[in-house]
Amino acid sequence: MTVEFLNLKAINQQYSHEIEAAIKKTLDSGHYILGKEVELFEQEFAKFCGSKYCIGVANGLDALNLIIKAYGFSAGDEIIVPANTFIASILAISENGLKPVLIEPELSSYNIDANKIEQKITAKTKAIMAVHLYGQIANMKDIAQIAQKYNLKLIEDAAQAHGACLGETRVGNLGDAAGFSFYPGKNLGALGDGGAITTNDKDLAEKLKALRNYGSFIKYHNHYKGLNSRLDELQAAVLRVKLRYLDQDNQKRRLAAEAYLSEIKHESIVLPQVNDPKSHVWHLFVIRTQNREKLQKYLSGKAIQTLIHYPIPAHKQKAYKEWNELSFPITETIHEQVLSLPISPIMSRHEIEIVTQAINDYRE
Repeated sequence: MTVEFLNLKAINQQYSHEIEAAIKKTLDSGHYILGKEVELFEQEFAKFCGSKYCIGVANGLDALNLIIKAYGFSAGDEIIVPANTFIASILAISENGLKPVLIEPELSSYNIDANKIEQKITAKTKAIMAVHLYGQIANMKDIAQIAQKYNLKLIEDAAQAHGACLGETRVGNLGDAAGFSFYPGKNLGALGDGGAITTNDKDLAEKLKALRNYGSFIKYHNHYKGLNSRLDELQAAVLRVKLRYLDQDNQKRRLAAEAYLSEIKHESIVLPQVNDPKSHVWHLFVIRTQNREKLQKYLSGKAIQTLIHYPIPAHKQKAYKEWNELSFPITETIHEQVLSLPISPIMSRHEIEIVTQAINDYRE
């Protein structure tokens, strides 16, 4: 028996009849770009997040890119971002001609360390991008206070945290604007690429609707230098089905994570720390160990699939060669030691026991 890291086919088969019906309805409509399904999904996802507006876009990177573009920052302005995030968060900043200012994370939560933000704020700082990494909400209370103090925009990268709550408030409604990804492996995943932006700012939402559509409010009348970045009708139809089950799927992820946390007992394994159960939706269950490659090979030999998120930090990537000599020791430790275990809403109790037992039996 192989314990798969993520069985997308099985996840989507749970809702196959509803998904097939939604796709057929969309096909039969003959309207495939910015039609009724996108409009309804935007309304439903905004309501789910508690925000006033939602704008469907092509993918999560475009969501962040368009938020920054819509704010109209000047070339050379700075946006603070965690150093250990997936590179998309940083690409969205540099794509707009802005300077990403990298901040070390907390080793406990893997999210940006709010205590290190103020020392990096300059006259050119215009925004903070808070990434809810692996599905756990960043320290938004302290980050929001800093943003307010310095009159900075607060952008959420919520690509991995669909449905996570801070108190009674969900991600997507914790800052000025939030970017989501609906990549198939996300907690709310499409059958291809997709993304969305949520905000309570009416003017920003209207501008974003134009920017995603060639910068046009009216066809062939281009108000801005925009992009072609639209959530398509088929993906919106699928997402509408899966959104109805997101909370219960997230709860199943929490139960799997709780089992791991209570049953994995190994002196060489660092388990994730949870600030608040509702603030984490367990997009990934990430452990740390000093000899990651050996553990991964051992688990593979036990037919347990694992992944590394992410092996190389942004400042060590060739794409950002100007940063290659910089040192971010906490970030580098994380990227050298993390290993993601299988977790999903369809993971069986038996599979959890197989993984747990294998790790507890592991000898370095």
